[in-house]
Amino acid sequence: MMGGHLNAFHLAYLANGAMWTVVLSAMAFLGGGVAAFLVALCRISPLRIVRVASGAVVQLVQGTPLLVILFLAYFGLPAIGFSVPPLLAAGASLTIYVGAFLGEVWRGAILAVPAPQWEAAECLALSRTQRLFQVILPQAVRIATPPTVGFLVQIIKSTSLASAIGFVELARAGQIINNSLLEPFLIYVIIACVYFALCYPISRWSRRLERSTGFARSARVAVP
Repeated sequence: MMGGHLNAFHLAYLANGAMWTVVLSAMAFLGGGVAAFLVALCRISPLRIVRVASGAVVQLVQGTPLLVILFLAYFGLPAIGFSVPPLLAAGASLTIYVGAFLGEVWRGAILAVPAPQWEAAECLALSRTQRLFQVILPQAVRIATPPTVGFLVQIIKSTSLASAIGFVELARAGQIINNSLLEPFLIYVIIACVYFALCYPISRWSRRLERSTGFARSARVAVP
């Protein structure tokens, strides 16, 4: 793959990088989704110490660049005796990142459920757990779905930072090819098109969900 002009082998290498971008995005969304659910539950916990502690963790993660988290996972852990491969380091870092941000999105969705719904569930003598899982969460899922789908786009784009620790996803594959061919404009235009092909359908899906749930219309009405 050294020298010459862009050919089918280079495109196949980019396609392989795009596949790993999708794999890493899926790892981040699934792992981050579990973490986000736990974060959301902790953030609405009746125990003040749990709310404060989880809020502090969220603020710490949100205030730390993802690149720094990646460096801590890949370069920092080996310094204390834990060596991790690039895929695991990138997946764990993105899971932490997604968990913090998506957890706040889901907490907002839970709190957006009208107060009378909580009161009505309480009048039925349901326990807090029953109220949450049988009454509140089914409504919160409907509220949270559009922004969650939209956040997928941010996850896909954020995977490009994994190239900084040597993980060969789409951006890193393009960098390797460019180091050989020295055709940055052509190569990065192709990379941009691949990212667009991955992200645009998800963006359209998110907007469609907003319209179908009525949140897009409500947002327009609320704007003065």
